[in-house]
Amino acid sequence: LLRHGAAKGTMPTVNVLRDKLFELLEVEEKFDSDKLQDEWFENLCFEFGIELDDVTSEKEMKEKQMGEASGEGLSEDVIYKIEVPANRYDLLCLEGIVSSLRIFLGKDLKPEFTVNTPQPSDIIEITVKKETQQIRPFVVCAVLRNVTFDQMRYKSFIDLQDKLHTNICRQRTLVAIGTHDLDTLKPPFTYEALPPKDIKFKPLNEEKEFTGETLFPYYETKENCKLKPFLKIIDKSPVYPVIYDSSRVVCSLPPIINGDHSKIRLDTKNVFIECTATDHTKANIVLNTVVAMFSRYCSEPFSVESVRVTYEEGGARPETPAALYPQMGSVKFETEAKYINSRIGIDIKAEDMAKLLTRMSLPAKVTDAKTGRLEVLAPCTRSDILHPCDIMEDVAIAYGYNKIAKLVPKTFTVAAQQPINKFTELTRGLMSQAGYMEVLTFALCTHDEIFENIKVRDEKKTAVSLANPRVKGFTMVRTMLLPGLLKTIAESSSYPKPIRIFEVSDVVFLDDSTETGARNERHLCAMWCDTKSGLENIQSLLRRIMEANGVGWAGGKPKGYSLRDSSSETFFKGRRADILVDGKVIGTLGILHPEVLSNFGIKSPCSALEINIEGLCTRVQQKLS
Repeated sequence: LLRHGAAKGTMPTVNVLRDKLFELLEVEEKFDSDKLQDEWFENLCFEFGIELDDVTSEKEMKEKQMGEASGEGLSEDVIYKIEVPANRYDLLCLEGIVSSLRIFLGKDLKPEFTVNTPQPSDIIEITVKKETQQIRPFVVCAVLRNVTFDQMRYKSFIDLQDKLHTNICRQRTLVAIGTHDLDTLKPPFTYEALPPKDIKFKPLNEEKEFTGETLFPYYETKENCKLKPFLKIIDKSPVYPVIYDSSRVVCSLPPIINGDHSKIRLDTKNVFIECTATDHTKANIVLNTVVAMFSRYCSEPFSVESVRVTYEEGGARPETPAALYPQMGSVKFETEAKYINSRIGIDIKAEDMAKLLTRMSLPAKVTDAKTGRLEVLAPCTRSDILHPCDIMEDVAIAYGYNKIAKLVPKTFTVAAQQPINKFTELTRGLMSQAGYMEVLTFALCTHDEIFENIKVRDEKKTAVSLANPRVKGFTMVRTMLLPGLLKTIAESSSYPKPIRIFEVSDVVFLDDSTETGARNERHLCAMWCDTKSGLENIQSLLRRIMEANGVGWAGGKPKGYSLRDSSSETFFKGRRADILVDGKVIGTLGILHPEVLSNFGIKSPCSALEINIEGLCTRVQQKLS
C-alpha cells in the first residue's frame, strides 16, 4: 500500500508543539489566522506522505480524558498530533520530522554522519558473555560526546525511546534501549546473564537496592507501575541479562529498567547508548535511529563515537566475534526510470527523479542517461527502503499524488463474486427457508473439542495447531464445524425444542502440497435437537439440498448422491451414513453418539450432517457451463 492508503489509526502518532515546529522549520509564510496556518501544515503533511491527525493542546487533551476541571493550570500551547508511517522510525520525534521536512522543502541537505573511532587503547569496549545466548544474545552500543540537553530535548529523547519500544522493538521483546551518563561509569563494560539472586542494584528512581528476585514482586504490586507489561519477557528465565561497568556497577537490567546510578540528567554531557536484543538487525536500526536523531546536539553535530562489541568464544556471533558500532553506512540500490514511471503512471526523466528522491532524504544520481538507470543511497535513517518498489513510492510522494493523471485501465475486468462465496450465500438462503437458524462459531478451538470429545482419533496429520496460543480455549484450528454447533446447543438447552441450527464456514486441514502447508475447505453443518433423534428430518434436509443443486438420487448409477454405512464413531452405530456424490464421499450424517453429547453436556438426542460443499459448487458450475 502507498502511505496514503494505509488504514487510519494503524500508524504511530507524534505530538509536537506547533510554535516550536514552525520555528525549527523557519517557515517564512505569514498567516492571517491559526486556521490558515494549520491548513498550510496539513497540506505539507499530505505532500510529504504523513498526516496531521489533530490540532489540540495539553489542556484540551486532559479535559477530554478526565473532564473540564482536570485541565486547570495546564498549557494551552497548540499541539499537532502527526501520524507517521509505521516503518518510518526516523519520524518518531520532533527532530526527525523537522529534519525530513526541511530536506523536503529544499532548506537542508541530508546530514552526513561521522563515526569517530578512538585509538585502540582509548576505545570503549563491551564484552558479551556466552551465557547471554540463553536470554538476549545481542548488544550494540554507541557514545554521544559533548551533548547539550535542555528540557525539550531531554523530553524528546525519552519520548523517542518509548516510541521505538512500542513500535519496532515490539514492546521490548525484540530490542530494549538503555541510555546512561557515561561520566558516572567506568568502562570497559560486560554484558552477562546471571541468576536473579546474584544481581543487586538500585533501579532507576528508586530509594533502595533490590536483587533480581525481589525486584519483580515489587513491581508487580506497585501501583501504576508502567513496567509490569515487560516483566513477563524474562521472569520465567533462570538467568537475567545485566550490563556491568568495570567496577561492577549495574548499568541496566534489560529489558526492564536502568540503574539509578547512571541516569541521564539535563547536565549530562556524554551519553552511553546500549541496545540489547533478540534480533540483531533491529538492534542496529534502533541504535542508528537514536544516534541520528540526537547526535545533532553534540558539539560536533552528527558525530558519534564507536564502541567495540566483543563476543566470547561460543557466543551468538561466531562469524564476527568483534565489531565496531554504530554501523551507519548507506545502502546502495539501483533501479530504472522506466520501472518507476510504469508503476506510478507518469513520464518524467531520470534526472528529475533523482531530484525528487533527494527531497525524500534519498540521495540519487543517474548512472546511465540512455537507459535511465539510477543509483540511490538509502541512509541509515531510511531502513524502510528494502526494494526498488520502496524507491518508487518515494518518487510518487515527492512528485505529488494529486498530479498523477487518472487513466482508464488498459485491461478491462468485470467484478464478480467468487463462485464458492456465491454458492455459500445461496446455501444459507436455502437453509433458512428450511427453518434452520444460522449460527457463527469460532474458527479456533481446543484439541479435545475436535478429537476426544467427538470420538475422533488424532493422527497428527489433519489439524493445524497454534504455536503461541494466547487463550487456552483457542489452541487448534477446527477441522469440523460440528463441535461449534454442539457447544451452541449446550448453551441453548433452555430454549424450546426442537432446536434447528446450521453453519456454513471454513475449516482448515494440514496439506503439504500448498505453499502455506494448510488448506481451507467450505463446509455446511446442520443439527436437529429435540426430545427425539430427528434423523428423518436431517435426511430430508439432505434431500432438499441435493435437489436444489440438481443432484438426484443415484439409485445404483454412477451419477447422483447416495448413502452408505459409515464407520464414524461420532455417530451412533447403525444410525450413521457417509454421503457420496458421484461416488465421492463429501460428508456424514446420523444420530450423534450419547458419549459425544455427554462430553458437551447435552441431554437431548441430536442428529446432524456435515458436508464439504466445494464439490457441489464445482458440480453446479460445470453443469451451468
